[in-house]
Amino acid sequence: MIVTPADLSAALLDIVTAVVDRRRAGGAEIGDVTITIDDVPLERPKNREHGDWASNVAMRLAKRVGANPRELAAEIAEAAASIEGVASAEVAGPGFINFRLDAAAAGSLAKTIVEAGEQYGRGHLYDGLTVNLEFVSANPTGPIHMGGVRWAAVGDSLARILQAEGAEVTREYYFNDHGSQIDRFARSLLAAYLGEPTPEDGYGGAYIGEIADQVVARYDGDLADLPRAEQEEVFRSIGTELMFAEIKEKLHGFGVDFDVYFHEDSLHESGAVERAIERLREQGHIFEEDGAVWLRTTTFGDDRDRVIIRSNGEPAYISGDLGYYLNKRERGFEQNLIMLGADHHGYVGRLMAAVEAFGDVPNVNLQILIGQMVNLVRDGEPVKMSKRAGTIVTLDDLVDAVGVDAGRYALVRSSSDSQLDIDLDLLSKRSNENPVYYVQYAHARTRSVEARAAASGVDRSGFAPELLTDESESALLGALQEFPRIVALAAELREPHRVARYLEELAGLYHTWYAATRVNPLGDEAVTDLHRTRLWLNDATGQVIRTGLGLLGVSAPDRM
Repeated sequence: MIVTPADLSAALLDIVTAVVDRRRAGGAEIGDVTITIDDVPLERPKNREHGDWASNVAMRLAKRVGANPRELAAEIAEAAASIEGVASAEVAGPGFINFRLDAAAAGSLAKTIVEAGEQYGRGHLYDGLTVNLEFVSANPTGPIHMGGVRWAAVGDSLARILQAEGAEVTREYYFNDHGSQIDRFARSLLAAYLGEPTPEDGYGGAYIGEIADQVVARYDGDLADLPRAEQEEVFRSIGTELMFAEIKEKLHGFGVDFDVYFHEDSLHESGAVERAIERLREQGHIFEEDGAVWLRTTTFGDDRDRVIIRSNGEPAYISGDLGYYLNKRERGFEQNLIMLGADHHGYVGRLMAAVEAFGDVPNVNLQILIGQMVNLVRDGEPVKMSKRAGTIVTLDDLVDAVGVDAGRYALVRSSSDSQLDIDLDLLSKRSNENPVYYVQYAHARTRSVEARAAASGVDRSGFAPELLTDESESALLGALQEFPRIVALAAELREPHRVARYLEELAGLYHTWYAATRVNPLGDEAVTDLHRTRLWLNDATGQVIRTGLGLLGVSAPDRM
């Protein structure tokens, strides 16, 4: 019996192959045509009245087999109507085939989901693939601003989704402890300690004074006795350590932890940069000019060649990226995903050129995802700054306003390449207007129905899927069937927001079903297999919502 789209695709593949073979045997001039599962795609019709599934297989194959698309579709549909579990197969338009499953075939999915538990929705798209996913990587010079917070939510969700498709994912944070920004941070801390104004290019905000006080408390000795240069080094070393410890703590509280914290300094100390340059030199892509060392990136589409080592012997910024990329490849990662803010958009071309110079494939061995800015809005006006950070809106501001679940969900439910305004007033509401509440409430409702069913004597001892004939049940089952495809698509496109939007649609269909049907008998009504079967459907929906929220790092409460 047909239960899943994969089952229907497999049966349809056999039928299409047989139809083509029959045409060839009948004298049709058909060459050596190999038909694969990719040739028999299925999709959900936008209008549910058109059926459960649709396929354009006849339109895809017509030219290859020398047939009229509608005639070929009719031949396939006639044979497909005999597939067990298919109630009808009808030709539409220029050659689409619409499939409608019988109630028993569609309804059997409920039991499949409940028995599979959290494994339902998991796939094998990336089985065995080693992925290094680098995200957030905010400089340890202050609290995480909203751009970094967005990447925390999106990056962690993407890691979970890739793992659900079989990938071996390492979450990595690139700790930028090498460069001018750390110098400015150290000078700002020192100025706070000495009671001096914040340096012109320094960092402000109450947190600077807090960190400076912690450095003084941590330092074993009298800072006042040290020369200014040594004082600055103390504040650099201890202050950076303290700031980074705070960042890790805040991210952990947001449900985000990393497997690797990679220090930029280690690239220069370990010789990784030199190894990268030597590798590129061996491949003929390094040249020297005006006393500097250059990488000929124009060979690979960059708008100009890039300096790696300046004429004064100092490494240029890109040198660290070269060493870091090679280091990741040496650690065995087949795919390296990096999430960057919109201000890094112009950097993509040179990085991809460098990847190709190493002999790798751009957008395969290295993929770069660009995220846009995030604004918090309250009372219709942007929230402009943090009380603590002074100049930016931070992770704490978001969590303090709406909590972790609402914050994560709001950040992940929109495509990360679009600018995002988060309405704090909306996310604070306990109503259907609030998308995270809407989804979580649907899950809590499934738990409530389950508890009331137990009290009413309704259990899952019986299962008669052919009884699930209500229109709301057909729509709900159709959405549940979509979950594995949505997870795979979100992984393939690197778009976790697809899972969130799916959950909102599923929650809506569940609420409609809840209003239209009953799991529990009324009054003295006897418990029947219809009640029991609907309990299976209720529990299956709860499982999918729970799994989907888990992929986004959002809780699925039993009560709201």
